[in-house]
Amino acid sequence: MADLMALLGEPLQLNFMRHAFLAILLVGIICGTIGTFVTLRGLAFLGDAMAHAIFPGLVIAFVLGANFLIGALIAAVIVSVGIGIVTQSGRLTHDTVIGVFFAGAFALGITILSLQGSFARDVTSFLFGSILGVSAADLTLTAVVGGLVLAALAVFRRELIAVAFDRTFARSTGLNLWAWDQLFLLLLALTIVVSLQTVGNVLVLAMLVTPAATARMLTDRLPTTMLLAALIGAGAGIAGLFISFYAGVSSGASVVLVATALFGLVFLFAPKNGVITARVRHRLHYPHPERDVYDDADNPRSAAAPAAPPGSLEHERTRP
Repeated sequence: MADLMALLGEPLQLNFMRHAFLAILLVGIICGTIGTFVTLRGLAFLGDAMAHAIFPGLVIAFVLGANFLIGALIAAVIVSVGIGIVTQSGRLTHDTVIGVFFAGAFALGITILSLQGSFARDVTSFLFGSILGVSAADLTLTAVVGGLVLAALAVFRRELIAVAFDRTFARSTGLNLWAWDQLFLLLLALTIVVSLQTVGNVLVLAMLVTPAATARMLTDRLPTTMLLAALIGAGAGIAGLFISFYAGVSSGASVVLVATALFGLVFLFAPKNGVITARVRHRLHYPHPERDVYDDADNPRSAAAPAAPPGSLEHERTRP
């Protein structure tokens, strides 16, 4: 037991690891919570597209020598507002507009970066995550932005749930769907920004979708799903960071692999919806299904309807 405690406590003795654990804890909670709405609305592609669309903000911040997260925040606001303005015309679907912004913005970022003569290591680290480089300032920014996202989800949860479940009903109650879609886009963009340095631009989609999908297989209640998704995201982050520390592998990849492994376990063994659990439960209720079939085939009377009780109307009808 003492050896286990020493093993778990060793990374926490390092200041940069303490920052990393706090950052991944915050990101896991934020991504898991808003990821519930992403999976509920079937917008997994939106998360991936937004993660790439804010890439120019990172590159411009690098060129100007500014904070990467500040550049990403500005780009996130511009992209989310731009998507909302174009989709408001009604001529193009949400997915189409997102695809245009995703491809164009990412290409713009690559073009600006290539003009610098070489790909900067500091910028490419945001593609795959560099959680061990989280500073106190980055941690503060993550906490502030993440707190705003969670607060907005808590305050406007009824409206966001109504828009996610039944847009026709939400419109009939007087809700402005475009405005609420804009708010959701902005919250999602901010979540992606604060996740960049932990799991990276490429893997942030997994932290948005996987914990929420795992929680969805454990419960049918939305509040419980959000809570479980936040816990799963945070737990996968902590476990993945420990694995990264001792195995010497990428922190972002480790976190995502742990989350994926949890999804696989729940998919197979969830108490209510697990594939293997359902098979075992079926075998316990019907241990010899083939015997029942053969018995019915060999004994025609076993398949016949039960005789009507004496004195009943059906009994009188069938009397000779």
